[in-house]
Amino acid sequence: MERPSHAQTAPDITERGGPRDGQPQRMDRRLFMQLLVYGDCPDTLSTAQVLEQAGVQGAMYEDLHDPAGIGVLIMHEQPDYFVTRIRKLLSEEPFASMTLKPRYTLFGRTYSMGYEPDLEDALFGRPRRTALNPQWPWTVWYPLRRCGSFMTLAEEVKRDILMEHGAIGRAFGEANFAHDIRLACHGLDTNDNDFIVGLVGPELYPLSAIVQTMRRTKQTSQYIEHMGPFFIGRAAWQSRL
Repeated sequence: MERPSHAQTAPDITERGGPRDGQPQRMDRRLFMQLLVYGDCPDTLSTAQVLEQAGVQGAMYEDLHDPAGIGVLIMHEQPDYFVTRIRKLLSEEPFASMTLKPRYTLFGRTYSMGYEPDLEDALFGRPRRTALNPQWPWTVWYPLRRCGSFMTLAEEVKRDILMEHGAIGRAFGEANFAHDIRLACHGLDTNDNDFIVGLVGPELYPLSAIVQTMRRTKQTSQYIEHMGPFFIGRAAWQSRL
């Protein structure tokens, strides 16, 4: 008698979008983003020039809660970039004399929901345009972790919960109040968070308003275990698209 086989096929970890020209969209690429927050920045202008000259794609924010603080957002497709070129850059001046605030450090990846009409734009184009739009200088970045019970819900229940959340986001976006960047950080976050949210817009108040409005949703009120800490800043420099 033959023994039952326990062989498993390799997991499919590609990003998937909706059908395009009758064919499913698949891509084994994604954009990684890192936020690093520093205190004791001697000169925001000269620091921005260092980032510009190094060819960094990202943004630098002046920290609302620290008059000598900055946040540096860096994005790249290859994770190696962060521990090679960026590691070397940040070990030199002016960053070497600043004080890193590790509790605000974020690192995540773009991801697909499975129905995106343009998968490449969802993973690369839209996040870049959102972060680097000079008309949207204000930003709020924070991590979050969902309760484990959310994952045990039926798929249709989870879909309804996420649709409520998404409808609010679309309404704020269509009014040009707030635009979002969503990153997954499973296994990439020192505090075991699941996701990172970046909110950007022309003014600060609407970014606060959307967080307040989201608190009333079923997802936030019942299925978010933890949010924050929050980094709030205004762009002093953004790289070109």
